[in-house]
Amino acid sequence: MPLVSMRQLLDEAAKGGYGVGAFNVNNMEQIQSIMEAARETKSPVIVQASRGARAYSQDRFLYHLMMAATELYPEIPTVLHLDHGNSVETCKSAIDMGFTSVMMDGSLMPDGKTPSSFEYNVEATRTVVEMAHAKGITVEGEIGCLGGIEDGHGAGLDGLSHLTDPAQAEEFVKLTGLDALAIAIGTSHGAYKFTSKPTGETLKMGRLIEIHRRLPNVHLVMHGSSSVPKALQDIINQYGGKLKPTWGVPVEEIQLGIKNGVRKINVDTDNRLAITGAIRKVFVEKPEEFDPRSYMKPAREAMKKVVAERMTQFGQAGHAGDYAPIPLAEMAEQYQREPVAV
Repeated sequence: MPLVSMRQLLDEAAKGGYGVGAFNVNNMEQIQSIMEAARETKSPVIVQASRGARAYSQDRFLYHLMMAATELYPEIPTVLHLDHGNSVETCKSAIDMGFTSVMMDGSLMPDGKTPSSFEYNVEATRTVVEMAHAKGITVEGEIGCLGGIEDGHGAGLDGLSHLTDPAQAEEFVKLTGLDALAIAIGTSHGAYKFTSKPTGETLKMGRLIEIHRRLPNVHLVMHGSSSVPKALQDIINQYGGKLKPTWGVPVEEIQLGIKNGVRKINVDTDNRLAITGAIRKVFVEKPEEFDPRSYMKPAREAMKKVVAERMTQFGQAGHAGDYAPIPLAEMAEQYQREPVAV
């Protein structure tokens, strides 16, 4: 199965009332973990790469690894998504390379740190929408600013500094014509999200529900949604790590979001924790090992376990065979028939 449009996956998720996990990758083993989890759970999947990941793996390596994934797992509808594109030019480079979905994060200026104006965000996002939709490619935008920093991207603020305004979100969607909207409701990038278990008040779930009420047909996105399980933290610390106590986003809060229009859920930190814990365990228990395969195999399996669990919790498990992929050219024609943003 070729790489498919994220819009198709999210449309199907909306019909079925479930969410789809979007998992970040930097290397071959992470891609393998995600695809094995997708096969095990029979899930459609969104594989995403940040600018940092693209620089680390080099674009052509990443693209051909994804091509291998579609050949080896032909039954899995798979999206290759650009996470947090910082400029129109970055999004264009991903489109030209073969990504089937891009995020234009115009909530920050091109430096990836400075909060932007509403007008700048609209103009940048609308420009990417016009460029991408002409090729059948999905566009995610963001209104409000996420907390924390990941891969050098983020204002470094706490998650409550720039929350999404529901009325502004409604206007933003109308003006840009995007496919998916990332909203800021108190989540943050990275492992150190909260100092105690967050509640619906901490995460401002009421604001998410209000946005969904205003935009019932828009696919909402939750960024910074790793749950940061204590069990994964404990493994790292047991084998020489020094993580400070921290809490992530409870799965039950994500599931409440899914009931209120969230269709894409970004997960990265949980997978990093799983990989790191597995590698540390091998290094401590078998200090004589030096073959990368001896520690990358358990690392790959540990990440696969986390991804499979999230796929089940988000409700996407079992839905990989529900539909045939729509070619991007056909998606482009579909976009031409849709109302134009004003």
